[in-house]
Amino acid sequence: MSARAQHGVVGFISSGAIRLVNVIALLAAIAILCAAAKKHPPEHPLDLNTATVVQLEELPAVGPGMANAIVEFREKSGPFRRVEDLLAIRGITKQRLEKIRPYVIVNPPAKYSES
Repeated sequence: MSARAQHGVVGFISSGAIRLVNVIALLAAIAILCAAAKKHPPEHPLDLNTATVVQLEELPAVGPGMANAIVEFREKSGPFRRVEDLLAIRGITKQRLEKIRPYVIVNPPAKYSES
């Protein structure tokens, strides 16, 4: 049996070329996963006083930890009066607030009529 027959086709491809193909395949897979995981901001602004953790996670620059912090702050400190109140939460900088601002609002609390 000849050397070509023993090693098959793989024997004629250098290990460097195989590594390059593997790296390219890995980068392509990462790009596909990143595109699929990209967040889509909410179509309508979220009210900071009624939004759930899951809804807040849709906001740009807000992950699960930050969404929990927003809800916990609201539960401890009462309703937000203005969007800028988010700056009181650790981790929300002016830059992060500017990324979030187009997607959040603060509605006045509902008034209940006395009967």
